[in-house]
Amino acid sequence: MVQNKIKQFILLLGDLVVFYGSLYLTLFVRYGQLPSKQLWQQHFLPFTAVFVVWIIIFYISELYNLNFAINNRKFYRLSFRSFFSGGLIAALFFYLNPHIDITPKTNLAIFVVIFAIFFLLWRNFYNWSLKSYLPKEHLAIVGYNELVGELVADLKNKPHLGYQIDFLVSEQQVDQAGLPVYSNLENLKKYLGQKKISTVVLASDPIRSEKLNTILFECLSLKLNFINLSHFYENMTGKVPIDIINKSWFLENLTEGNKSFYDISKRIFDILLSIILLPFLFILAPFIAIIIKLDSKGPVFFKQLRLGKMGKRINVVKFRTMHYNANSTKPTDENDERITNFGRFLRKTRLDELPQIVNVLKGEMSFVGPRPERPELVKELEKVVPFYKERMLVKPGITGWDQISNEYHSPSYKDTMKKLQYDLFYIKNRALPLDISIILKTLTTMLARSGR
Repeated sequence: MVQNKIKQFILLLGDLVVFYGSLYLTLFVRYGQLPSKQLWQQHFLPFTAVFVVWIIIFYISELYNLNFAINNRKFYRLSFRSFFSGGLIAALFFYLNPHIDITPKTNLAIFVVIFAIFFLLWRNFYNWSLKSYLPKEHLAIVGYNELVGELVADLKNKPHLGYQIDFLVSEQQVDQAGLPVYSNLENLKKYLGQKKISTVVLASDPIRSEKLNTILFECLSLKLNFINLSHFYENMTGKVPIDIINKSWFLENLTEGNKSFYDISKRIFDILLSIILLPFLFILAPFIAIIIKLDSKGPVFFKQLRLGKMGKRINVVKFRTMHYNANSTKPTDENDERITNFGRFLRKTRLDELPQIVNVLKGEMSFVGPRPERPELVKELEKVVPFYKERMLVKPGITGWDQISNEYHSPSYKDTMKKLQYDLFYIKNRALPLDISIILKTLTTMLARSGR
């Protein structure tokens, strides 16, 4: 929500101060005196270019993701990787650019050390503040269902997100250890007035209850924010809560009427990115083909029938990652014996998907969208998973919102529901900035070899 955007902006602002403060200190250490205006101007532009690259790397590496802020082990691993990548790019930029007349060798080395030290000090202070002292937004939840229970547990485990649930109001029996539960709706205004509540999350629909509608209307004088559970859950998790939405939700949120400009822009973006990436495909393909042939018998490419937009049948092409004649229709797991040694590398780096650039150029797929599935699998899932075919309202993608969720989803019913929740969130919120963000985060997966 807005509060998290502010926290991320503070992170970026802090990084900006640390970066230029480190540059100023670097010049002081290097030359033994406060840098003159001329010396500062001489270093400002080239180091600003480096800073922009570093910010992009930080973003790709999830260092602006608040969920990783409290995970010290992951934070240090991501920071080390980011500094190594950023330092390497900065060195290449300084040494290969003939227009830079500063002495980058010594200056850059000093700067990277100073920047790394102060960056880690600043980020550790901020991470500690997130967990301990930053002000929290106080919530009350009216109504109860299984989704509320999931949300309560999630917010307890993620204090850095800045939300505190003070109490629940539910006329049904609720067991939430350590959390006050009030059952008398008539006293709702009194409960809200006694606490520091700023937002009320509505798990019960006021439209369906005249009593609740009247009571909530009386609470308007308290100047509170009211938000329904569906919207709050989406903002918190990046998923659509399938269990509590209905057909009217799709009519309200998945309309195509206002997406014409986006669709045209996305098609242009897909074509331009395909043209940029095709040379890399042509360069890498022969080497990948040779290794596939050396690693196992069988063809280089694997072709499979999938369903595209509105159920249109398309042939999706990938580099083969399984042993030839293995049962490719059976779902894969993390230690699947059908996957070849080199196939594991291709899957982890997502390089096996590269040939699908051809599908993108043909207009059958996009770079970003829900992953296409086999017709027989879709037929079975439509019988048991509500609203499953709605994920085919848009073109399928090489990567997607679910693929960057940092969650492994098995073929089980429960995990299929989770994947659909991510897909519907993307379809509802699809926009070019979101597409670019997904592509950048996919690069992180490729570089970290954390694909599946």
